[in-house]
Amino acid sequence: MFSKILIANRGEIAVRIIRACREMGISTVAVYSEADKDSMHVQLADESYCIGPSKVSDSYLNIPAILTVAIESGAQAIHPGYGLLSENAKFVSLCEQCNIEFIGPASKMISLLGDKDMARKTMRKAGVPVTPGTDVLKSLEQAKEEALKIGFPLLIKARSGGGGRGIRRVDSIEEFDNAYNQAHAEAESAFGDGALYIEKFLFPVKHIEMQLLCDKYGNVVCLGERECSVQRKNQKLIEESPSSAITEEIRNMMFEASVKAAKAVNYNSVGTVEFLLDKDKNFYFMEMNTRLQVEHGVTEMVTGLDIVQWQIRVAAGMKLTRNQESIFMHGHAIECRINAEDPDFDFRPSCGKITKLHLPGGSFVRFDTAIYQDYIVPPFYDSMIGKLIVQGRTREMAIRKMKMALSELNIDGIKHNRDLMLEILSDEKFIDGTYTTDFMADFEEKRKE
Repeated sequence: MFSKILIANRGEIAVRIIRACREMGISTVAVYSEADKDSMHVQLADESYCIGPSKVSDSYLNIPAILTVAIESGAQAIHPGYGLLSENAKFVSLCEQCNIEFIGPASKMISLLGDKDMARKTMRKAGVPVTPGTDVLKSLEQAKEEALKIGFPLLIKARSGGGGRGIRRVDSIEEFDNAYNQAHAEAESAFGDGALYIEKFLFPVKHIEMQLLCDKYGNVVCLGERECSVQRKNQKLIEESPSSAITEEIRNMMFEASVKAAKAVNYNSVGTVEFLLDKDKNFYFMEMNTRLQVEHGVTEMVTGLDIVQWQIRVAAGMKLTRNQESIFMHGHAIECRINAEDPDFDFRPSCGKITKLHLPGGSFVRFDTAIYQDYIVPPFYDSMIGKLIVQGRTREMAIRKMKMALSELNIDGIKHNRDLMLEILSDEKFIDGTYTTDFMADFEEKRKE
């Protein structure tokens, strides 16, 4: 087992990893930007080092600085959290060259699954159902020809990256040129790779993902599903587990497909296979995320497993001590992402000093965050400031518990989306579980009326 781990991230996920390491008796090294010098993860870590100015590219994406700190501090491994460098194959390759264990899959695995075109081909070969679409497109002219064959509406998608970038929905051939050029430019800017492909736009659909835990000895365990259909501009807002949309038969089929996906590439680490589920209950592979998910806490609540600790154990070469038959889901869990933004003004990001803070409590209520009273939310980073997670014996009880917890959450000094979450939880489509990925578009229209 590792004795010291560097956390190459910030905010709530850095705090989450530090807590997991402390429970395991592992020392931690934090890195931080000048803007984050007073952050909670800096205070909680055993050692902390400034690696650059506020700008992400000069600090949290500063690979030479991070590796220098890792080597000089004696860290044996680096945990990337999610986002930032968590799926950067170049960074992982450099860790490998420096004999520093990357807590995640190998660089070749990240490259394979990060290339969505190659991933789709691999999954098709493994017998995993894949959304109808094209391989990587060579030109705008070819793309338009393929689009006419597939039919509208459709999605133009970036081969690389994630987070909803480089994706455009196109409803007619008249819109195609502009959407293609926008997706290409955005993908080139965000990922350094402007390659695109087309998928048939399936609707209405549910977004269902399967959490996997895989070791280096070929053992694969599926920890169940999460439903992530409440999204705005491809960014998830609320997640829950289990999904009320799938039967036990479909769940088992998705389990089997997810395990096939992992075994097809000899995957070893925490990973998530994402599917789209259509109105006829057909499901299609969308992508596989080779990192810890933001919403991993939902699965932890219903399984009782610490996914971060198991991710560390697997990276250290330990075998899984749990098999599929030992995994049980208890009750129902819901997560609301609390963002520093103003839903009444086009979700404009909010920053500033938190003048008053009260966090909800009670049984089976969890708030993962790095904020504290008098903390200054900086303007340089992602707007998410916390994840409120609750568990109830039933979905109905979990919704009631989440409403109670949200009502108790008090964050003054900045704008945030707590009240929006309460509105969503009270919406008829959310309550009856029939909501799909287009839910937020309709919901926002209703709010404007």
